[in-house]
Amino acid sequence: MSARGKSWCTAALSVVAWLALLAAPAVAGDRALLIGVGSYPSLSPKFALKGPKNDLVAMQGLLTGKLGFDPSSIRILKEEQATRSGILSAMNTWLVEATGPGDRVYIYFSGHGLQVTDADGDEQDGLDEALAPVDIVSGETDWQGAILDDEIDRILERLQGRAVTMVIDACHSGTISRSLSADVSSGIEGARFLPRPHAKPVEQALTRGLRIDLAVVDKPKLVESGVTAWSAAAPYQVAWDDVRLPVEDRHGVFTAAFVAGQTGNAADANGNGLTSNAELLELVKVQSTAYCSSQEKCGNLDPQLESKAQTLGESASAPEKLGAGGNGQGTYQQSSAPSGTPTTYQDSDAVNAVGDILGKTETGEVKLVIDRPTTMKAGDVFKLTVTSRTGGDLLLFDVNSQGKATQLFPNEFAQKITALAPDVPLTLPDDYYGFDFEASGEGESAFVALVVSDAIDLADVAPKARGLKIELDARETLSEVVARLQKTWTGDLDRRVIHWSVGTLRYRVE
Repeated sequence: MSARGKSWCTAALSVVAWLALLAAPAVAGDRALLIGVGSYPSLSPKFALKGPKNDLVAMQGLLTGKLGFDPSSIRILKEEQATRSGILSAMNTWLVEATGPGDRVYIYFSGHGLQVTDADGDEQDGLDEALAPVDIVSGETDWQGAILDDEIDRILERLQGRAVTMVIDACHSGTISRSLSADVSSGIEGARFLPRPHAKPVEQALTRGLRIDLAVVDKPKLVESGVTAWSAAAPYQVAWDDVRLPVEDRHGVFTAAFVAGQTGNAADANGNGLTSNAELLELVKVQSTAYCSSQEKCGNLDPQLESKAQTLGESASAPEKLGAGGNGQGTYQQSSAPSGTPTTYQDSDAVNAVGDILGKTETGEVKLVIDRPTTMKAGDVFKLTVTSRTGGDLLLFDVNSQGKATQLFPNEFAQKITALAPDVPLTLPDDYYGFDFEASGEGESAFVALVVSDAIDLADVAPKARGLKIELDARETLSEVVARLQKTWTGDLDRRVIHWSVGTLRYRVE
């Protein structure tokens, strides 16, 4: 698409490593460590979890099946084996010492998370996030024997150069959901969180919403070095066993969705045969929300993904039909990655890849229409109208099949940059622009509209100064925007995900 001026003015229309656990044959050095604890001898039976033993079976099947790990490359520590010393020893010897640059390292934990007093002053809230090994004990004022986030971070730093993925089906929140109320100190069935010893409900209520606790992997440099972290809940929430199931069949709500999203096509929202990391994240969010809606004490449950922005549109696991595009919508290509790192894939058509990056299924919340047929000839002039059921700030892009994008809105030509009002259409360009939109090039393209309901500052990822002026890399641009929208909303006391919706419109220029 191009802009044709009425005075001949013209304008051209990112605890963390690749999410690259793919179905390639395991090579020497690939290692996985699976840890599961459901029974804690020193704790009340009320804190027992039934899901971890089933989670370990499911994760082992995912690794040896879809992700291509050799069974001999997987070490499992469960129940009495998962002591503090046993876990730390395995991390150092099985993972650090037995792997080298380019190898895949996978760390999984299913059990209780908790917080303890910060000993080294590196936490703003004075508390370290931690995992509960089987031999954890309750002291007079704090837990003894927990595995601290600082200890895990040091191990992850020693794994630089590997493709590290860490998956935590536990939580570490000190802000505890209001739904736990007076039950917090005595344990709630299925809740994967240990309150601090002798915690009083009123103390928990006073801290709720006043701060955001960090996850186990809390150093941005680890993300930049290539570590990828999945977690079952946001730092202010509680992870859960699925108590809807018979006791012996229970599993972590997050783990069940995480495995299902990679072993079938349930997560493939755009139906192109490739399940991207963004699509997988959206699936586990949707299924987690569905669980909470059925449970009075669950509150909210928002799984998290910490990774480099560019990995959002890459495959979470290798597509079933490499080169065939699944249902024929496209073909796949290897993602650009440093030499020696495991291979990931992306849809070779940038228009098809839009859905992989966004992750969301379109619900009709945002609608786009143009004032002429969606098949046009080069030089045809048109107007584009966007309508959203919910109000919010609009980001609008034009993406072509060559991987280039133009930011249509916001821009400096519009008289005002104001939020969309619910069900009030916005038509571009209007008379103040001084030019028309004109179809250009050839082939398939797509308009992509994102409507952000929360007051998020996106000026650094979508500055109006580049609107209708600069040719952008479509994958990089959309990935940076979506990565920002995956962050936690911190604008009020109710910590939650950012609310945003999406709409697309494909068109063709002949």
